[in-house]
Amino acid sequence: MRNFSYQRPESNHAAVRAREGRSTMFLAGGTTLLDLMKLDVMRPEQVIDVNRLPLDKVKKTADGRLEIGALVSNTALAQHPEVKTHYPVLSQALLSGASTSLRNKATTGGNVMQRVRCHYFRDGVSPCNKREPGSGCSAINGMNRSVHAVLGTSDQCIAAHPSDMCVAMAAIGATVLVNGPSGSREIDFLDFHQLPGETPYNEHALRPGELITHVVLDAPADGARSTYLKLRDRASYQFALASSGVIVAVQDNRIQHARIAMGGVGTKPWRAANAEQSLLGQPPGREVFSRAADIAFENARPYAHNAFKIPLGKQAVIRSLITATS
Repeated sequence: MRNFSYQRPESNHAAVRAREGRSTMFLAGGTTLLDLMKLDVMRPEQVIDVNRLPLDKVKKTADGRLEIGALVSNTALAQHPEVKTHYPVLSQALLSGASTSLRNKATTGGNVMQRVRCHYFRDGVSPCNKREPGSGCSAINGMNRSVHAVLGTSDQCIAAHPSDMCVAMAAIGATVLVNGPSGSREIDFLDFHQLPGETPYNEHALRPGELITHVVLDAPADGARSTYLKLRDRASYQFALASSGVIVAVQDNRIQHARIAMGGVGTKPWRAANAEQSLLGQPPGREVFSRAADIAFENARPYAHNAFKIPLGKQAVIRSLITATS
């Protein structure tokens, strides 16, 4: 680990001011940042510890949404009564991730900013366009089985986004609130994470110096049920090979509302809008769900070792829809 300076501001404004003009990272739980600093992948000159900021509360807004502070831990969020009652897909997604000790440290804002688990990105020596722009992508012709995507890839990067929480939030619908040198603004959650395209090193929509302060979940849909399914190599402490978070409302044996998001298969938390549309007005059943799953993966691009993610991802969608409508 390289030398760096350290600050611990007492306010959001002071934290943003402290970050201006230097290669700086915000530190919360540190479950990603400190790992990558130790691996010499991330090299901030300055670390701003934001743990004293008043961003650790969960509350309902006047319009029925749920405002989550950036410093709320994954454990606290998963166990919050509002989340367990009205957003079970989010509680299930959080509890499927990592271990209890890591969930106790990991924060909402840090999870949104979670970096990819691609071994070529993390080894510090392999060509990687995320770590060293223009050097190439070792995964395309290398080992690309478990942590590489089949949706949203480019010739520059195929690393899959690793977060379970973000898949659930993509299904629910959310807004990311940020504060920066130019003031506060809102970012739609589906626009926050960027596709790799020609610039895989641009992973998110934050501007220089901006700090995530809250994530605000959309109000729950009337009569909807939700669930999260994570398929992986082993039952715990493993990243998804494929996952699915769905929210479905059925009335008079017809689907009135549907949200489908997928993890482990996309370069960002993947919302399957066309698949959702195919479900509306249809009676719930395996044939209808299978057609939606096919639509969700119609633009998938498999690589040498991860083609299995397409049928696996389809099964995750089908099983989640069956569970949510049973």
